Amino acid sequence: QVQLVESGGGLVQVGGSLRLSCQASGRPSSSYPMAWFRQAPGEEREFVAAISWSGDNTYVAVSVRDRFTISRDNAKDTVYLQMNSLKAEDTAIYYCATRSVSRSGYGTREGTYDYWGQGTQVTVSS
Repeated sequence: QVQLVESGGGLVQVGGSLRLSCQASGRPSSSYPMAWFRQAPGEEREFVAAISWSGDNTYVAVSVRDRFTISRDNAKDTVYLQMNSLKAEDTAIYYCATRSVSRSGYGTREGTYDYWGQGTQVTVSS
């Protein structure tokens, strides 16, 4: 059974940085695309970033593209989200997700992904 566990969230001041990690288990993650989504209070979950199974291709939402970076270490079955210059509006629960089909493409829609982590809270205070 595929499990995803996020970590690295917390409380940070405006302008600060955090690096989120998502550890996958249950199967080698190296053949599967990974993504990050977030959900702010009272809002729908939204796409943040995705990375191909090989790590060669990434896509980051326009709203955070100049501040967030997604990467992966397949040897560690881990995907990362580096978040810099954080703003109050980045406050949300951050989720990682992956697909069930190996060597498939990534996408920006929730329905593209079959497995989800429990999320990690990021709070940016001003």
